[in-house]
Amino acid sequence: MSAMLSINYIEFSCRRIPEIKAFYHAAFGWTFTDYGPDYVAFNDGKLDGGFSHNEQHAPGGSPLVILYTTALEEAREKVKTSGGTITEDIFAFPGGRRFHFADPDGNVLAVWSDKE
Repeated sequence: MSAMLSINYIEFSCRRIPEIKAFYHAAFGWTFTDYGPDYVAFNDGKLDGGFSHNEQHAPGGSPLVILYTTALEEAREKVKTSGGTITEDIFAFPGGRRFHFADPDGNVLAVWSDKE
């Protein structure tokens, strides 16, 4: 890989997007961008993230930490050869593509790229 990957985005799941938006805006002044009824991105003034609608969301569930790379396929192969497991192969979303993986201890993270 040509560059080190770093944490670039964090994603939470939630059951009620309108309530989540209202809470974080009122409590911390976060701003939001809606991407349809099931996803909203946020900016806290420094970090970008998002909330994904999930009716099965368990309160206190783990957020999804997302790393950024300019070489997505290379990063996927490096994860596999280093002992990680691909839990969701590369897929497209508005703005780019990403995959999810589990580290050897079972922690799930994602890697995304806005490059083809």
